[in-house]
Amino acid sequence: MTQPPVPDIVFINGIVRTQDPDNPVVQAVAVKDDRILAVGNTETIHAMASNQTRVVDLGERLMVPGFTDAHFHYFDWALNADSIDLSTATSFTGMTTMVAGKARAAGPGGWVIGNGFNETDWPENRIPDRHYLDRAAPDNPVCIWRCDLHLAVANSMALDLAGITPDTPDPFLGVIDRDGDGVPTGVLRELAPNLVRQVVPEPTEEVLLQTMEQGFRILHSLGITAIHDIRLMGGLDGAASLRAWQKLREQERLHIRCHVSLPGEMTDQAVALGLRTGMGDDLLRIGHLKFFADGGMGARTAWMNQPYLDAESGMPLTPVAELEEKIQRADRAGLSVMVHAIGTRANHEVVALLKRIRERGGFSVRVPHRIEHVQMIEPADLEELAALENVTASCQPNNLSLDISMVDQCVGERGRFTYMLKGILDSNIPLILSSDAPVCNPRPLSGIFSAVNRTRMDRTPVGGWHMEQALGVDEAVKGYTIAPAVASCQDHCLGSITQGKYADLTVLEQDIYAMDPLDIADVRVDLTVFNGRIVYSRNGS
Repeated sequence: MTQPPVPDIVFINGIVRTQDPDNPVVQAVAVKDDRILAVGNTETIHAMASNQTRVVDLGERLMVPGFTDAHFHYFDWALNADSIDLSTATSFTGMTTMVAGKARAAGPGGWVIGNGFNETDWPENRIPDRHYLDRAAPDNPVCIWRCDLHLAVANSMALDLAGITPDTPDPFLGVIDRDGDGVPTGVLRELAPNLVRQVVPEPTEEVLLQTMEQGFRILHSLGITAIHDIRLMGGLDGAASLRAWQKLREQERLHIRCHVSLPGEMTDQAVALGLRTGMGDDLLRIGHLKFFADGGMGARTAWMNQPYLDAESGMPLTPVAELEEKIQRADRAGLSVMVHAIGTRANHEVVALLKRIRERGGFSVRVPHRIEHVQMIEPADLEELAALENVTASCQPNNLSLDISMVDQCVGERGRFTYMLKGILDSNIPLILSSDAPVCNPRPLSGIFSAVNRTRMDRTPVGGWHMEQALGVDEAVKGYTIAPAVASCQDHCLGSITQGKYADLTVLEQDIYAMDPLDIADVRVDLTVFNGRIVYSRNGS
């Protein structure tokens, strides 16, 4: 008689929210090698253990599937691991002080890079220019990015190194802000910051790989076991990122699951090579082609049906006809697409062109197409998106916490059409959630907090912001677990705590289903299991 397999680890006495509708809540889980061997009650699972089995008593703590961050600019996040975190600057003056401090540490001539400033939450409510950065760091090239990554500010030395002068024309799909005399102010919008990015020294390959590896440990401490690595505008990092991911996989240094996207600028090459979305294995897969319909609301470049209260109507980043032609070609080749669409006009045009493609013969891809952000969409277009039936909405609740002041300032009462998370779900549109890191902190628990409470991280405004669009806790958890697995056609092996699936698991110190939702952001991850191994333990055991 064949003996049943003996588990390597059993987790007992827990509250296990499996995300499996056939077995939604259990007490215990058994793991063998990299798979879930069994789920059930504590008595049954504990009885499977041998003297060699590790027994972990969860003590009524909550276990959920390992979190997936489905929109993470990981390559860029890792490269900028030592940049200034300007999201912590509480004022314009605080920002300049941080830049000055970094310049002193870097020494004369060293680059100073910063990410995450949000001027709309500063008392001064103003964007810096090169003159302020020159005073803060007169002997260093400086480039700092707004939190939405659609606007950067460079100082005079950085502009000089990039060759940006009064005679420099605006680059394709970019804007160089200029003063009344035509001199660049240092403010660069959309693709214009790439002029500076191109002259920032790149690390060696091994330094890059080590930096990416170090990032895996940070993500494990947040309960993240999978990401969708997304390309930024301009396609500068497409080949380099794919090479790095493949090198890590070949050297068995890849300790997170990665669905790696390709820049839309590489459509011709990807089609010619016969690449298809989903190629690869359960650690590393080719993801979607990434396109941009418009910019961002913070930079006032998101494309709107109606003008902003303090600007014009934004701008398309890709002509609609060109976007439609490329998406049609990608679809026929088996390459799924993700389209960045922030403003109401951008979302309208993307939904309409997807509808036209579908009416011409349906979608040819196995992995569903996606719209990234769907940040501001009017109800009629939401209905049209739902009618497409299998296009995923990829949304970032943490951005909501950053954007409340900005949205109120630039669109006023029309802000009710932003971050319509509940409306998307109620329309039966597949919804996946993510951080958009480094735009936001990659903590999934912060994203769940934002989706449920719709406040800033300091819990303002009291009572929430447009709370008719708030999600329940379980809806938000689904957005970080089973929903991304379905959206990438990996739900047969990921996304729920189900016998036979990969043992990617996260244990939280408290049950977020049974607490005041306003306290969710303070909850810590106690354990993370990846591929059947405990890769993070908060107490070190």
